[in-house]
Amino acid sequence: MSTMKALVYTGIGKVEQLDRPKPTIQDPTDAVVRLLHASICGTDLHILKGDVPTAQPGLILGHEGVGVIESVGATVQGLSVGDQVLISCVTSCGACQFCQRGLPSHCTTGSWILGNKIDGTQAEYVRVPHASLSLHRLPASINLRAALALSDSLPTALECGVLSANVQPGSSVVIIGAGPVGMAALLTAQLYSPSLIVMADLDESRLATAKKLGANATIKSSASDTREQLLALTNGYGFDSVIEAVGIPATFDLCQDLVAVGGRIANVGVHGVPVQLHLEKLWDRNISIHMSLVNATTTQRLLRLLNADKLDISSLVTHHFPFSQGLEAYTTFRAAADHQALKVAIDF
Repeated sequence: MSTMKALVYTGIGKVEQLDRPKPTIQDPTDAVVRLLHASICGTDLHILKGDVPTAQPGLILGHEGVGVIESVGATVQGLSVGDQVLISCVTSCGACQFCQRGLPSHCTTGSWILGNKIDGTQAEYVRVPHASLSLHRLPASINLRAALALSDSLPTALECGVLSANVQPGSSVVIIGAGPVGMAALLTAQLYSPSLIVMADLDESRLATAKKLGANATIKSSASDTREQLLALTNGYGFDSVIEAVGIPATFDLCQDLVAVGGRIANVGVHGVPVQLHLEKLWDRNISIHMSLVNATTTQRLLRLLNADKLDISSLVTHHFPFSQGLEAYTTFRAAADHQALKVAIDF
């Protein structure tokens, strides 16, 4: 049996580069993809912390990637060996009750399975089930490394953040957390022409990047008067759209303080511990709170925007490492603030 190199979750806080069997076609809907680029997501760090119980030690990590199709199953349509493809973070069968309702994140035989329930993309090869709907052909003109952001960060930001928060022309938006998904929310929010976009984060270098990418104002969230500074930007009324892109109790609390009457809170962050919901303050404010897992149903829309030069994602991938330095890539991403890192790519 031929083998490959892979980054494997081996226990709480541990990732190792190991030899694993090269994947093969198991079902007629499968494709095997040879990776060109993969990336590390904040959710991979949640797995390493033990926050995702479905991901068990021995798992190859990763749910984002760009590669070349190596082999296809007998029933795969629209894809051929040699195609350059984007690997979606969500695997969709297209036929189950959830896929037919537009909720492939809950697909009964798919959903977020790569790097969670089955081996993922941080390896030389990956098997992708339901390939016809879970892979997207990429044009030759695209920057393949930058396209990694289309696997997860951009559709997550658009669907779970911007659309869920009901960003509208002329509205006010605050994004709590300037990591890769927060930055992608900043980029995609601008597609809907709000009058004010504010970014809050602990990291000054990320806030500087946010200004370059179009934020109207930035606030360092370690300040004792962060809430007051943010509300002052709306004359005390609060924000129409509040996007939580961190995943800790303190940031969810802050979002509840910032939402305007009639506004929406969109939770994007992955929460590993309970948070408080302050209904005693919110019950009469006519707000809604939305939380979801990305469905990746906007991926084709985002690809069209990219091809039309309506979306510049070139600054989202800030660091890249050869696969032989995959462990160093994890070290860098775990200390992203120290390295001024957003997305970290692994090149094969």
